[in-house]
Amino acid sequence: MRVATTVVLALLPFVSLPSLCWPRATASTPHAVQRTVYLMGTRATLVLFTTARAAGLRQLEAMVRSLERTEAELSTWRTDSVLSTLNRQPVGEPLELPAAVCALWGELTAWHRATDGAFDPAVGALSKAWGLRAAGRHPSPGQLAAARAVTGLTHFQFEASACRVTRLVDVTLDAGAFGKGEALRRLLRQPAGGGSWMVDLGGQVVVSGAPPAGGWPIAIAHPARRAETAVAITLESGSLATSGASERSYETAGGMVAHILDPRTGRPLHRPGSVTVWHEDALTADILSTALYVLGPEVGRRYADEHGFAALFLAPARGDRESVVLRASRAFRQRFPAVARVAGDPPTRRAVSPCEMFTPHDWTTFGPAQD
Repeated sequence: MRVATTVVLALLPFVSLPSLCWPRATASTPHAVQRTVYLMGTRATLVLFTTARAAGLRQLEAMVRSLERTEAELSTWRTDSVLSTLNRQPVGEPLELPAAVCALWGELTAWHRATDGAFDPAVGALSKAWGLRAAGRHPSPGQLAAARAVTGLTHFQFEASACRVTRLVDVTLDAGAFGKGEALRRLLRQPAGGGSWMVDLGGQVVVSGAPPAGGWPIAIAHPARRAETAVAITLESGSLATSGASERSYETAGGMVAHILDPRTGRPLHRPGSVTVWHEDALTADILSTALYVLGPEVGRRYADEHGFAALFLAPARGDRESVVLRASRAFRQRFPAVARVAGDPPTRRAVSPCEMFTPHDWTTFGPAQD
């Protein structure tokens, strides 16, 4: 299910890294090896710093295998995955879940409750109605009503003691708001090898250890123009996930169709801004970036502050194509002090400087996730 390449310091999607800052590789200093694979409906790039290239390549292969195991369980782009099997399970007939998916299910339902439904992965019918895996379309009122009738985690019956799930109606799951985060979390939980590493899975980044330059430099993209950097930070641990409408939206005869759905209304959200969330736990970062985007910048930032989550809300400045408005939660400002100087309260209107593009021109910036 994968196509892979191995190179040294080649193109990284969504992440700008200052390659000119890395020490020149010698027999005793770490150098970078990279692996790129295609899974879970998107591209994954893995970068590892090591003093032993052969051992580094073996470690990258083990990391890829971990991602593939998660794909085999959670990817709805694969017909043989556990979630795809559940989506086809006859209504009323329980399906026993593997232990890892069983444990995950409890977390998904907890986040669904905690966000009052802003996070709800049971939106497969809505995704199909709006053509989100095609070229986009506008459903008729009847089609939308039918899709909404079979949307929501409450249409599943979960028996935790037996690890069984039963579809009560023809409801289907989409892993776009949690699958990548769970895959990256499993990477962090597996036995550590040598060297520091970073993985970008379809726009969500997770790191372990620091590269030779000390910290992973990350450029968060302008919410409307992904080729431009809005904010530059240094990531030392944990995961960053970004949600926004600029990455995958479709122009249709009926108007724009964005790829992020509000499960409470059944409609796509096409806001001009984006939300970036940092958390030590990659699954939490993934879920929250979607949930806070659905809640919107005002309610979402208030939710982040009330619960101590690190979130950064970006929006293009009105009437000024070169500027972006930044609003960061208190936890985000504490985690990234450099951002605190430009993203306070009230919100900051800030010009985007090309000097923040971390050298070379063929590296791109971290932007909204590809689901």
